[in-house]
Amino acid sequence: MAQIVGGGRPVNDAERRVIAHLRDNAPDDWLLLHNIEIPRGADLFEVDIVVLTGHSLCVIDVKGARGRFEVDGTRWFPQHREAFGSPVAKLRGTARALKGVLIDEHRELERLYVDNVVVLTAPGAVLIDPSGRDARHVTDLAGLVDILSDVSRVRHGCSRDATPYRTAVIEALNGSVRRPTAPPRFGNWEVEEQLGGDSRVTEYRAVNATAPTSETVLLRVYRADPMAEQHRRVAEQRRIANAYQSLAKIPPHPCVVRSRDFFAIDDESRFVLVLDDVHGQALHLHLTGRPLTTEAKLDVLEDMLQGLAHVHANRVIHRALTPACVLVTENGHAMLTGFDYAKPGPRKHTVAGELPNILDTHYVAPECRARPDRMTPASDVYSAGVIAFQLLTGQLPFPDSDGEAHAGAVPPEVMDLVRSMRDHTPSKRPDAATARLELRQARKVHIREEGTRLKRPILWDRLRAVFRRSSR
Repeated sequence: MAQIVGGGRPVNDAERRVIAHLRDNAPDDWLLLHNIEIPRGADLFEVDIVVLTGHSLCVIDVKGARGRFEVDGTRWFPQHREAFGSPVAKLRGTARALKGVLIDEHRELERLYVDNVVVLTAPGAVLIDPSGRDARHVTDLAGLVDILSDVSRVRHGCSRDATPYRTAVIEALNGSVRRPTAPPRFGNWEVEEQLGGDSRVTEYRAVNATAPTSETVLLRVYRADPMAEQHRRVAEQRRIANAYQSLAKIPPHPCVVRSRDFFAIDDESRFVLVLDDVHGQALHLHLTGRPLTTEAKLDVLEDMLQGLAHVHANRVIHRALTPACVLVTENGHAMLTGFDYAKPGPRKHTVAGELPNILDTHYVAPECRARPDRMTPASDVYSAGVIAFQLLTGQLPFPDSDGEAHAGAVPPEVMDLVRSMRDHTPSKRPDAATARLELRQARKVHIREEGTRLKRPILWDRLRAVFRRSSR
């Protein structure tokens, strides 16, 4: 039975289950600290659990969500929620911060290995990670003690015996960490679950603290440096506020995710964007193993174009449209999200300088690949055309690709439209509203033609019957 040496209040039942499991099943000489905050410079790292084993110190992040999580690069794509930043990548940064805190307190702790593990607690929760980079740091509850007991995880150059460092570790943690007395709270929003993120932003699911039984929201909590020089602080705040400013210009629409609020905490070290918690999954998942019917695909494309037309009608350019920015709900409805780098109309400043670091070039219009700052509504339409081609054929539109041969039952008029959306000349692409109308028209024509084709055999049978009767 592991020893619990302190900590704050667990945020949810998933964390309670992991703490109880370690307490009851881990070796007696392991030490457990839970729900703490680690200050490091201007940053504050929230940690679910820290375990000191016989050979290492391990930082643990608990995930209680159900279903499959598919890893693609630095994003996790859950089945029924919006994609979020890899919690493994984020936890890796937390482990580095904790190691820095320990070394600051006791130099000899440089030889202590600080590991990181994400625990999926829901029954049947599974990680699909083709690269294997994240999978090494993910386990379920049943495998947790085994992975923490694995001495082979200790990196070369670190000690495989943590026993000599126990006292120094406890002293360093006691002198450095904070123990929150309640779940993290931002304004009136109380955190239910930390989803993931990176060094710039952390994503949470939260509820209204005064109405805890109400629906959940998504919080994107951006870090800022309140001690930076004013010009840097202003630039950072403009970049952080960009998604809210873009969404604030867009009236509510069923095909665009809604922003509810945006505010700074008191010292302006963090800014909080509150979004609807859409019960859907990224379109990306339907490209990698959850195929939709042809009609469902066309429904998604129609919603995507409808949302894009609404965005453009309100003088906003998305600029970073990919399948990860299209959410598909359980009833097949699609919504646009991911407006962090959008352009909300004319203004004196820009965040276009950030675009080269985040863009997926497969979806970038040819005229913008060298100059992302030149993006227009036409370049958004190009991105939508690539997404459409990929959804309908299962392939990206490479120059030598015969993807259209795999379009199956897709009406040829639809593929003609998708081709025009990807025209290399921006002026030859239809705008989003026109593309949506042409898609609807192509679908109507296809339905009429299908109806006519099905009626022809019936009509021929009737004519033959009449002919036989008249010949008697």
